[in-house]
Amino acid sequence: MNREEIWAAIQAERYGLADLLDALSDDEWERPSLCAGWRVRDVAAHLALGPTISNGRALVELVRARGSFDRMIHDTAVRHARTPAAEIVEQIRASAVSRRLAPGTKPLDPLFDALVHGQDIAVPLGIERVMPLEAARTAAGHIWNRGFPFFAQRRLRGLRLVATDVDWSVGEGDVVEGPIQALLLLVAARPAALPGLGGAGAAALPARLS
Repeated sequence: MNREEIWAAIQAERYGLADLLDALSDDEWERPSLCAGWRVRDVAAHLALGPTISNGRALVELVRARGSFDRMIHDTAVRHARTPAAEIVEQIRASAVSRRLAPGTKPLDPLFDALVHGQDIAVPLGIERVMPLEAARTAAGHIWNRGFPFFAQRRLRGLRLVATDVDWSVGEGDVVEGPIQALLLLVAARPAALPGLGGAGAAALPARLS
């Protein structure tokens, strides 16, 4: 995907997420997401907050989190989640046309966030949310090569990931195969990927995701 295609995909995903969230009940906003310790509300707040973070605020928040990146991401989301749900939805919808990036990120990062966090919200609520194939393939390659914070190549060493619905494969070793949507969740360390995957290497996956 070229840069314009990436931004178009981000826009579509953010609008879709806003519509999904707008239709949720109050109870569904409080349900656990796929992210351990995060409610649906917290994930939505993280998505709304991301495009607004400046370099200065990121530094302040990192100091506040005592230098822990993971703690910073979690705590900023939880604090922003105190915002009324309707406002969070409108913030995500407003961000759809924004090309502002969080510090240290590239356009593929918000694409990945929208795709995977969309599943973090939808899957535990029993809502089917289909990823566009080309966007999912591009995001999977990005996270496979990026390293921090998922370190997919190290975590999945000795396995070859092969998509069954698009032309995409990475790694070497026993084959793990399935739809690119499931493989993207796998490289993002989501156990929810497991039911959609098969192949000789699939038996090794639970230990790699624990």
